[in-house]
Amino acid sequence: MTDKPSLDILLCAPRGFCAGVDRAIQIVDLALKKYGAPVYVRHEIVHNKFVVDGLRAKGAIFVEELEEIPEGTDAPVIFSAHGVAKSVPAEAKHRNMFFLDATCPLVTKVHVEAQRHAEEGHDIVLIGHRGHPEVIGTMGQLPPGKITLIETVADAEAFTPRDPDNLALVTQTTLSVDDTSAMVMVLKSRFPNIAVPAKEDICYATTNRQEAVKAVAPRVDAMIVVGAPNSSNSMRLVEVGERAGCRVSVLVQRAGDIDWDQFGDISSLGITAGASAPESLVEEVIGAFAERFNVNVEIAVTAEENIAFNIPRVLRQLEEASGH
Repeated sequence: MTDKPSLDILLCAPRGFCAGVDRAIQIVDLALKKYGAPVYVRHEIVHNKFVVDGLRAKGAIFVEELEEIPEGTDAPVIFSAHGVAKSVPAEAKHRNMFFLDATCPLVTKVHVEAQRHAEEGHDIVLIGHRGHPEVIGTMGQLPPGKITLIETVADAEAFTPRDPDNLALVTQTTLSVDDTSAMVMVLKSRFPNIAVPAKEDICYATTNRQEAVKAVAPRVDAMIVVGAPNSSNSMRLVEVGERAGCRVSVLVQRAGDIDWDQFGDISSLGITAGASAPESLVEEVIGAFAERFNVNVEIAVTAEENIAFNIPRVLRQLEEASGH
């Protein structure tokens, strides 16, 4: 069929892997090279099935809890990019496990902030999503009851602290910038003395990807976010696309998930990817559209990213040898 309709694709930049995800995947890869299979990983290293399946094929074994790992193993155990409660490394030490921590440094920064505020005697308010591994990890830095979770503006309005003058705020790193600002405004107006971070804890990559979608979504008929349904930052991108006025804003894990009925009469399409989605899946989606449309791809750059995080020292020589 030669008379394919034409389609302008606006590709958001930045999109896809952030420095924390890149580092976490590298840690698993290098551990497999250095120590051989198996390498145990507690929780999905990042929230992307394609990435997890790829590492599993190389010999990574994913578990949800350390108790699933056999006693007496000398295989390395890696903690995921989302961070863990203090009880997890304590249990690993108790069991004499050799563990590597792939927690994103920007999540670690939030953990350190929470501990510092607690030492200064503040009660802590955490804005985040209940049950998300990052939130479980942050709440697990302190004894039960020291951190109160706020998920919505209504929660912020209803929150009754023990001491209204002695509060400090931290946030999950992968939230919607706009939603979080609304909750922070409520908390600040109700508790003027609340200690807030100089800039919310939402990480640079989450912010940049949301800003890119805000710039592109009003210019296109439909928006695709390549990512996973359990990826907080990917789901936020879908919401940002909807709010920015794009009538179709959907999440797909890969090209096979595309519901073509939603894209029948479009002439322009925005594409982005969550921070844990590999670029190969973005290319796969563009390829699927190229089979049905004459595509013209334009890159919409809203920010430049050149951040990289160090990997643990024990793996660094291997990384240098492989020319990273």
